[in-house]
Amino acid sequence: MSQLPTSEFSAEKYRVPGLERGLRVLCEVGRGAGMVGAPDLARRLGVPRTTVFRLLNTLEQLGFVERADNGRGYALGMAVLRLGFEYLASLELTQLGAPLLARVRDEFNLSCHLVVRDETDIVYVAKAAATTLMASSVNVGTRLPAHATVLGRVLMADMTLEQLAGLYPDGKLAVVNSFTPRNVQELHALLLQDRRRPYLLHEGFFDSGISTLAAPVREQGGAIAAALGVAMPAVPIEPARLQQLARAVCESAAELSSLLNYRGQDAAYGSDRKLNGMVA
Repeated sequence: MSQLPTSEFSAEKYRVPGLERGLRVLCEVGRGAGMVGAPDLARRLGVPRTTVFRLLNTLEQLGFVERADNGRGYALGMAVLRLGFEYLASLELTQLGAPLLARVRDEFNLSCHLVVRDETDIVYVAKAAATTLMASSVNVGTRLPAHATVLGRVLMADMTLEQLAGLYPDGKLAVVNSFTPRNVQELHALLLQDRRRPYLLHEGFFDSGISTLAAPVREQGGAIAAALGVAMPAVPIEPARLQQLARAVCESAAELSSLLNYRGQDAAYGSDRKLNGMVA
């Protein structure tokens, strides 16, 4: 049997327009702050209203969207949440990281998180919640702006100025507070400093009441795959306890890196590495 030309196997040939439209509708519903109507969706996507109504009806029957009480607006349904949790459960990263997060949480009674980057956002993919009243309120699936968070800075630490410019084409960054870098150049300057540190610690960088201490998790080849960090009340912490916490976070991040087959020179944080004084 003769082989077909490579072009016969092009991605375009096997594209399914109906499925693509349905997924675009689902993504647009997810981007909305609350309910979004079919006419608005049709206008955004440049698709006939009748087509959008059919797609929404199909997605509603499958549980991926649900209608508001008045029947005019749509929001994401529970099937999206189930699919998201099934995806997270399938990630090798979360499976390997869960016991390490729990270990840090149990030792210090602080909420410990594992976070990845999705373009300009960070996404919480695993959490070991503390039992204190000041426990972190973020949940798995929470998204925050990468440039305005300590965890985001950890995730972007290796990025060049050119890569950052590609990520933020207009060069300007949304300001959350006085700590937030206002443009790509300021962000890059911060990241250059961050690269020299085994971990980052900053009080109130995103939330004035919360301090975050985080270290990078690297995968095979050396790329930063995730950030492992703890959230704690923004109050003074004894130097000895801070040293213990920093070492626990760094060692857990290094252990997870090793489990992901990273074999670089920073795969382990030994006693020869100075962990004190590394405050962002």
